[in-house]
Amino acid sequence: MRVIKHIPNTVTSMNLLSGILGVIFTLQGNVQTAFILMLAAAIFDFCDGLAARLLGAYSDIGKELDSLSDLVSFGVLPSLMLYCTISSDKWYCYIPLAIAVFSALRLAKFNLDERQHSGFLGLPTPACAMICGSLACFAFSSPESILASLCHSCWFIPALSIVLSLLLVSEIPMFSMKFGKNTVQDRRTCVLRIIFLSAAVLTVCIVAAFRLHWSLTILLIFSIYIAMNIILPKYKGDRI
Repeated sequence: MRVIKHIPNTVTSMNLLSGILGVIFTLQGNVQTAFILMLAAAIFDFCDGLAARLLGAYSDIGKELDSLSDLVSFGVLPSLMLYCTISSDKWYCYIPLAIAVFSALRLAKFNLDERQHSGFLGLPTPACAMICGSLACFAFSSPESILASLCHSCWFIPALSIVLSLLLVSEIPMFSMKFGKNTVQDRRTCVLRIIFLSAAVLTVCIVAAFRLHWSLTILLIFSIYIAMNIILPKYKGDRI
């Protein structure tokens, strides 16, 4: 039993290690590998919670370790990836680093906010990180694309960083894909999940059909996630 209770924390530590390695590869200019490590961190982030539920191995240390790991993998790493994508030594290239700061605020807020058990208030840090990481990966993998040209401009990534930073600490309700006995299965959440999964499948098919880089799939999917939460109407009586 003593060994079992450490399994979730071990998985969380792998999340942290993936984030650290991602930072190293980013600073070396290998953004594609850094993004793959970010995806690995996201898998470990999902699995540590799953392991804790299956094994009944919850702990206060695990909760804090999870937040610290997420800050590195989904806060520091994506902000550095955007910083390296701008390819400039001007002052505005440092604006993406704000994502790391606001991710820390977001994680601290999430740990204290009792309203976010079955849904989110504000953009989750992994979703923000996936947008940043996939954008940087696509820009480096497809340097001749229009999107890559935008990334190298003086305004696109700084503006995107500001928008994402504000979304991280906003009060905008955002649905979760979490299922469990303590989650609230209201009508709006179920409808949004179905629409989102359908849009995700369609996105995969379109990107594959046009033979675009796979990272664009992730960028589009999480962009759709944000757009759905902001644009689609909310049903009365929703709870999160």
